[in-house]
Amino acid sequence: MLAFTNADEKKSPTVVGAGCVIKGNIETDHTIQIHGTVKGDIDAATIIIGRGGNVIGNISAKTLFLHGSLKGDATINTVNVFSNAKMSGTLFYKTLNITGNTGLECKLEKKKDK
Repeated sequence: MLAFTNADEKKSPTVVGAGCVIKGNIETDHTIQIHGTVKGDIDAATIIIGRGGNVIGNISAKTLFLHGSLKGDATINTVNVFSNAKMSGTLFYKTLNITGNTGLECKLEKKKDK
C-alpha cells in the first residue's frame, strides 16, 4: 500500500481502535474516535469515546460524544452523554445533553460566558 496525503485526508479523524492501548497525551486540531484505551490527556476539536472506549486522563474539546468511560476531568463546550456512558471527575461544560441512563458519578460545573 502506498502512503500519500491530500487535503481531504488532513481532515480525517484519528482513530484508536478496539484492543489498542495508547499511553501518553494526544493533541489534534480535528476529531479523535476512541474505541480502545487512552491513558493520558487529550486535547482535540471533537472527542468521540465509543461504547468500548476508555479514557484515563483529562480531556479538552469543543464537542464530546460520550458512549464509553472517562476517568478524569473534562472541559467541553457541548457535551453529549449517551446511555451506558460512565464518567468520574469534574465535567466543565456550556451545553449538556443526556440521553438515557448513564453512569455519571462526576461533579458538574457549568462554564460561565465571559
